[in-house]
Amino acid sequence: MLAIVFWKDKDLSADNVVVRPDGRITLPLGKELVAAGLTPDELREAVLAEARRFVDSPTANVVVKQINSRKAFITGMVEKPGFYSLTAPTTVMQLIAVAGGLKEYAKSKAIVIMRTEARSQVAYRFNYENILKGKGLEQNIVLRPGDTVVVP
Repeated sequence: MLAIVFWKDKDLSADNVVVRPDGRITLPLGKELVAAGLTPDELREAVLAEARRFVDSPTANVVVKQINSRKAFITGMVEKPGFYSLTAPTTVMQLIAVAGGLKEYAKSKAIVIMRTEARSQVAYRFNYENILKGKGLEQNIVLRPGDTVVVP
């Protein structure tokens, strides 16, 4: 979610600009631009280039308001399964906490983190009980976008 703000030209400005799944945005000018893969400064230059067609010496800023594409998933025996945004570095233990914790009959020693690496699925084991005892802390990995935590 972006905000594109033009100084002294509210008609060109736009709040809550969504980057669509195809990586494009639509400007108030009716023009579509590719936003995916660009830094805010690079996108700002593309927006300014388009605005120059309508306005002399435009001044604009591109502000990232919200990141929606960085999600991890948790499923199985947790109180609130689903997807959660990774707005900051998040470990497996933190995701379990955000998901409301484990249900009573969860197999806490057999949790698995599924991750895609180099186009293939990799599974990492996670023993919740050991973590609570301060053992095997290295298994409390930082999650990456697209990871799925499975709690049997």
